[in-house]
Amino acid sequence: MNKINLVIGMALILFWVGCHQNKNEENSNQEVKMEDIIINDIHTYAKPEEAVVTHLDWEAEIDFEKKKIIGKAALTIKKADDAKYLILDTKGLYIEKVTLDASPDQVTFSLGDQDQWKGAPLTINIKPNTAVVNVYYVTGESAEALQWLDPSQTSGGEQPFLFTQSQAILARSWVPIQDSPGIRFTYTANVKVPAGLIALMSAQNPQEKSEDGLYTFTMTQPIPAYLLALSVGDLTFQPISDRTGVYAEPALIDKAVYEFGELEEMVQAAESLYGPYRWDRYDLLVLPPSFPFGGMENPRLTFATPTILAGDRSLTSLVAHELAHSWSGNLVTNGTWNDFWINEGFTVYFEHRIMEKLYGKDYSEMLASLAMQGLEEEVSRMITEGNGIDTKLKLNLEGRSPDDGVTTIAYDKGYFFLRQIEETVGRDVFDSFLQKYFADNAFKVMTTERFITYLNENLIRKNDLDPIDETCRQWIYEEGLPQEKPTPVSGRFDSVSQVLDHWVKNGNLEITEGGSAETAKWSTHEWLHFLRNLPKDMTADQMKSLDDNFHFAESGNAEILAAWFEHVIRHQYEANYARLEDFLIHTGRRKFLMPLYTEMAKSVDGKERAINIYKKARPNYHFVSTNSIDALLNWEES
Repeated sequence: MNKINLVIGMALILFWVGCHQNKNEENSNQEVKMEDIIINDIHTYAKPEEAVVTHLDWEAEIDFEKKKIIGKAALTIKKADDAKYLILDTKGLYIEKVTLDASPDQVTFSLGDQDQWKGAPLTINIKPNTAVVNVYYVTGESAEALQWLDPSQTSGGEQPFLFTQSQAILARSWVPIQDSPGIRFTYTANVKVPAGLIALMSAQNPQEKSEDGLYTFTMTQPIPAYLLALSVGDLTFQPISDRTGVYAEPALIDKAVYEFGELEEMVQAAESLYGPYRWDRYDLLVLPPSFPFGGMENPRLTFATPTILAGDRSLTSLVAHELAHSWSGNLVTNGTWNDFWINEGFTVYFEHRIMEKLYGKDYSEMLASLAMQGLEEEVSRMITEGNGIDTKLKLNLEGRSPDDGVTTIAYDKGYFFLRQIEETVGRDVFDSFLQKYFADNAFKVMTTERFITYLNENLIRKNDLDPIDETCRQWIYEEGLPQEKPTPVSGRFDSVSQVLDHWVKNGNLEITEGGSAETAKWSTHEWLHFLRNLPKDMTADQMKSLDDNFHFAESGNAEILAAWFEHVIRHQYEANYARLEDFLIHTGRRKFLMPLYTEMAKSVDGKERAINIYKKARPNYHFVSTNSIDALLNWEES
């Protein structure tokens, strides 16, 4: 692996926040020093050692009829004395003009060649005294971060909807910006939307609709571009506590408020573990089903999929995950996308600790056991397919999309690596280390190599512990999983294992109509353990027995549905094909889509069925999902 080269010498950036912000006491010292900037991010054209964005003032009009954003990005910059250019990332943007500071005169700019993943560099001529660069632009028809939904694709069915998904490098498709996780900036925004709709951003948000459709936003904490977020729709808000609440379409708000009723307790649990919440408010926005992820940790406003509205709070570990990002990811950020595990491994570890604190060790160990099952399957699959290099924590994404690194590896291999350290040095010692880690590196970037150095200095040597260099090497730089790894144990899975054993030995479950008293007590996680561990080969009668007794296809729980539908596809259980198709058409979460389309694509008939379903479903999916499924099915627009 190549080491990250850090800019040294010139004190280019004294602080990120800038004097034009109204900052509270807690956030007034967010100074980012030169050594905290990563410049060899292979996924950006920016050259921050020459000129770097520190603040964005954004003005935008949202045009639903033409499905475009008309915007002005006023970019405050810090620069070297001899800097002649500011280089921004763009993708599919139409640049109308560029001016400097308060002058109306246009300046010269150029758009470079378009790269498949990186888009095109926007190079702007600047002057020795330039402080602000103003870019006037319009988003393109295929802006990959934006999903424009017709009223029929929403719960209300009367108003259109727009949401963004900027991670990993899609912010450049709706704002001309330096789109690297190693570059932080603050921002303000003035956004005009049609009357009757509300606009929300990853910033200080309104809680009621504006009569004139004008909304103003402020984000005083510095963030990287991938955490820029916007949503516009017919939404309503209900508080849960003084600093937490939920936005959702009116038809879903009551269900969402119940599902996330323990939000404040989660925030308090997180704070008790690793220090104060640094982002003022923590609100959730429930998006329409086409949202491609379970959640997105946009500061102050987590975007969440409606697939976690199970009605029994059984899937709220996803909320714990997105909340944990307020420390790992949003506060301490991976320097480049090759270091993605720095965001996600820490977040999964933190998520499990929150769930343990709220619901007990046995509950969190169920989550860990499921994580290990999924991780082992993913590692085996990737190695079998000749993609073992991507089972390393430290990635090499040169010439590739950062989305290629969004696998179980970053999340769960990262988690088990940190858990291995915890089990080696002891939880109390590791907790003290993590508290210091988040405090010392708040609003800074972290690379794999920098973490190893920090780990050795602040955990190993500080506590006079035995070196763990070999542990780090095996987990970070080797393919697959080390032989020595944590083994989650959940007593609550014992009864599930007994039922499964009975199935394997006797070929039936010996259950009564509607399920036994034992299975009636099972949580979502126990059912997932059951479904994932059913035999790979089952008869039609066995499938019908499961279907008749447990009615999986009628479940309102998307996790259970997705796990069951894998068996439906594998065993050609036609009785549930219609429900499978309905699920694929109305669910846009990539986590569910990819395994199901992949399973269908394994046979000629299955692939034909997949393509026929995809024709109907594709308009409901975000680019993040279609980009993956297009490649899987060799899709070409007709």
